[in-house]
Amino acid sequence: MSSLTAKDDCLAWAARDPSGILSPYNFSRRAVCSDDVSLKITHCGICYADLIWTRNFHGDSKYPVVPGHEIAGIVKEVGSNVHRFKVGDHVGVGTYVNSCRSCEYCNDGQEVHCVKGSVYTFNAVDADGSITKGGYSSYIVAHERYCFRIPENYPLASAAPLLCAGITVYSPMLSHKMNQPGKSLGVIGLGGLGHMAVKFGKAFGLNVTIFSTSVSKKEEALSLLGANRFVVSSDQEQMKALAKSFDFIIDTASGDHPFDPYMSLLKTAGVLVLVGFPSEVKFSPGSLNIGNKTISGSVTGGTKVTQEMIDFCAAHKIYPNIEVIPIQYANEALERLIKKDVKYRFVIDIENSLK
Repeated sequence: MSSLTAKDDCLAWAARDPSGILSPYNFSRRAVCSDDVSLKITHCGICYADLIWTRNFHGDSKYPVVPGHEIAGIVKEVGSNVHRFKVGDHVGVGTYVNSCRSCEYCNDGQEVHCVKGSVYTFNAVDADGSITKGGYSSYIVAHERYCFRIPENYPLASAAPLLCAGITVYSPMLSHKMNQPGKSLGVIGLGGLGHMAVKFGKAFGLNVTIFSTSVSKKEEALSLLGANRFVVSSDQEQMKALAKSFDFIIDTASGDHPFDPYMSLLKTAGVLVLVGFPSEVKFSPGSLNIGNKTISGSVTGGTKVTQEMIDFCAAHKIYPNIEVIPIQYANEALERLIKKDVKYRFVIDIENSLK
């Protein structure tokens, strides 16, 4: 036994105050119950949510905050009632770790929409009153229902970003039937979410256009990600030329931006899905009513569609573009995330750097 007490055996990095600065922290996880899986974390993706709650942007941070909800690792222990997983399996944990398990949404595998509210993987109050702590840590204990099987041949580092960035775009793409080959998809914003929307769109056989304010991303968008077209969204001539030409648009941008110009690009009965969080959504009623258009919102996804997405990525060899970093670089990575200086997702190598 090391100098740590048995109860403080989980190593982590945490923020102690709204500066958001992360530093080493030890704490205890709950004991493994009959339906639980204990997961040795090998990798954790860095999401904008980590910034939101380490820096108290919403005023509800519960310090110390251990962020991270794109978790991949290897099962080290299972409870007596667990039959889906065994020691040694590759498993992921996403953005939530509990729900009521009895409402219509939970019963339909859509736990993210739980009527009583799903319990987020970090900075949330769990059923036992404890504050959840995320994946910038050595291991996690979660009910098997909220764990996902990662195929053995799919790299754990690549799997981590699927648990938030991937599912956040995959889920609405399926629910709005954006998997019809030959249809046209516009993707607003080319970050962690946007680049996954492009990859899924191509895998579904769609004609994919990226809208970005950064012309510097053009070559990579076309050559590396395989988009069919790249449009600088501030260029009004380029935008006007594409009027009424899109079946679907996925808006991943969280910075404030106008909506009317994008609504004008939709065909009759076209759909724009918002997955980003700008400070406001503002558009003319005519942009919606004329042409029978739909604007919809979405957050991650239920357990059913999340597992489906992981299996789809493995079958179609879809991998996020990642930059793997040690935990000691996490503060710099979060600063770079603010500056959008990442292509396209940071993933922390927990296994080899958190000691």
